[in-house]
Amino acid sequence: MKILLPPSETKRPGGSGAPMRLDELALPSLATQRTELIDALVALCADETEARRVLKLSERQAGEVEHNRMLRTSPTMAAIDRYTGVLYDALDANSLDRTARRWLGEHLLIHSAPFGPVGALDQIPVYRLAAGTSLPGIRPLRRHWADATSQALADAGFVLDLRSESYVALGPVAGTVPSTYVRVVTDTGRALNHFNKKAKGMLVRALATTRPTLRSVRALLQWAAQNGLRLQETADAGVLELVVES
Repeated sequence: MKILLPPSETKRPGGSGAPMRLDELALPSLATQRTELIDALVALCADETEARRVLKLSERQAGEVEHNRMLRTSPTMAAIDRYTGVLYDALDANSLDRTARRWLGEHLLIHSAPFGPVGALDQIPVYRLAAGTSLPGIRPLRRHWADATSQALADAGFVLDLRSESYVALGPVAGTVPSTYVRVVTDTGRALNHFNKKAKGMLVRALATTRPTLRSVRALLQWAAQNGLRLQETADAGVLELVVES
């Protein structure tokens, strides 16, 4: 089983790990795409003015350009600790015990724009790049990543897809792979936006603390019922709804 999460725009600074090594990241078949994109991002950020224009950064965000320029030499930390924000605050990976974190390392992929999907415990630096950014010298990120990422996920087993639509586009799960996409709704049926992130973070935390073996949607639904989570099938094939109180 693999769980796919989106990244977060906000990230924890610093780190004590050695500079990132691409050959140590999950899904090593993506090495070519990773190298090409990192080279382009580093090259762009040699010109601060142009980088701020392309990345849509304000003058106060100029430090983000420096982060990108230093991608290959910056200190790193585990991806699950690097990201902050509503989803990752709800997951609160830093408070999990070693066994739960090891389970996340085996089963969770976080889909970043510059590195593609990385493992929860993969060591990554601070960066700034959104899924919709167009980098000079690189095809649109959807075209750059989609086919290679879909192929890399072909042997993932059952996939629980919790990504936002912009990151699904960077690596759709192939129709031959057993998978389900989860959207969050209230008990009145209203779809949520901001608060869906908290629900997804809590869902992943529950999975990490119980560590089930799931190979199908049916097994996922049974696990959810046993753990007090309202996960239900929908009329849309391949889509489940996680129901939260309004």
